[in-house]
Amino acid sequence: MATGSLFDSEPSSAAPVRPPVAANAPLAERRRPRTLDEYAGQQHLVGPEGVLRRYLTAKRLPSLILWGPPGVGKTTLAHLLAEALGQPFAALSAVNAGVKDVRDVIEKARRQRGTVLFIDEIHRFSKSQQDALLGAVEQGIVTLIGATTENPSFEVIPAVLSRAQVYVLEPLSKDVLTELVDKALAEDEILKQKKVRVAEYGALLMISGGDARKLLNLLEIVVESSRPDAKTGEIVITDAVVQQLAQQNLARYDKGGEMHYDVISAFIKSIRGSDPNAALYWLAVMLEGGEDAKFIARRLLILASEDVGNANPNALMLAQSCFQAVTVIGMPESDIILGQTVVYLATSPKSNASYKAIREARALVRQQGVQAVPIPLRNAPTKLMKELGYGDQYQYSHDYAGNFAYQEFMPAGLSGRVFYQPGHNPAEHKMQERLRQWWGEKYGY
Repeated sequence: MATGSLFDSEPSSAAPVRPPVAANAPLAERRRPRTLDEYAGQQHLVGPEGVLRRYLTAKRLPSLILWGPPGVGKTTLAHLLAEALGQPFAALSAVNAGVKDVRDVIEKARRQRGTVLFIDEIHRFSKSQQDALLGAVEQGIVTLIGATTENPSFEVIPAVLSRAQVYVLEPLSKDVLTELVDKALAEDEILKQKKVRVAEYGALLMISGGDARKLLNLLEIVVESSRPDAKTGEIVITDAVVQQLAQQNLARYDKGGEMHYDVISAFIKSIRGSDPNAALYWLAVMLEGGEDAKFIARRLLILASEDVGNANPNALMLAQSCFQAVTVIGMPESDIILGQTVVYLATSPKSNASYKAIREARALVRQQGVQAVPIPLRNAPTKLMKELGYGDQYQYSHDYAGNFAYQEFMPAGLSGRVFYQPGHNPAEHKMQERLRQWWGEKYGY
């Protein structure tokens, strides 16, 4: 179990202060922000109008789940939030902490109310471990901040989710990553002693994939491994140099490490691109690296709807069967089921029409708010509602020829608005023809 300095001695009323970073620490650790003003990215959360900044202004902090890819600042943000409010801080890693560790921390926190309990990789906690948190969170003994790279809806139990606000941390943008490189070269006590010029940022940014920790560690490798020019004494960073050194130093696939997201990205893109051979290769890389088979099956389930969609509706059913079978069977035999599903999805016709449609519809709701339900579509369970005309003029489709009655289902002002545009494949061409027969020119099908 790893905890913060809070519980190394008897509790005090002082907020935790992180110890100074050792001079020989990795660059990513040396450059870890010490204040929110130094924090890179996530302005939708910590910017002037960010929701977390508003919590700090109000001097209160609810329990949080921070969901995002590696290297975007989840752990650092948890520290900074606690420090900004002067609250005690304790940390557990779900990789090696058990129920007893959780209860020990909670018991010590009873003597210091308001403790922020940070749990890294909370998705790795079992149900019993997460259950052990509930009472302390409900009673305000601890403010929970959980960090996860996995969708909390799947990996965090509903009881914990209902007691915490979920916030999504985004991959860092090109501008933010470039600024991190420039500031590290200019401000780091070790790097600023060297004469370094970045001629090309492309390979640094591409290999890091939005991961600040990976970017800074790669930058350090490149600088330390490069020889200064004999005449100018300058180290020039180019894409070719970065690629060469990265190939020599990047580790093999590690399901808990940085390459995890690179490989799953290549896997998904290979299936989306209809290449079963490449998809099977990346599947093999993950399986040989010990990746969780359910993690892979869950990604296939999402892909079946997002990228295959109604071009082949059977894809979603097969992916669902795959997920259930993998859950029941486990490894090593699940590789057969995964392999079959990967080949099926990769060779299926593709359509993201439904995916784009729901994204556009949700964006409109966020932009305009919820529009009133038309009177004919409203439910009328009470006498008053019936007197107000709720449900009047509604036409029950099954009472009409072809089980269809032409009527308005959209809110006022949105009549004729199109979200779903059928994809260019035989299955959705048939859908488009049916829609045209039903709705005529209303939606332009």
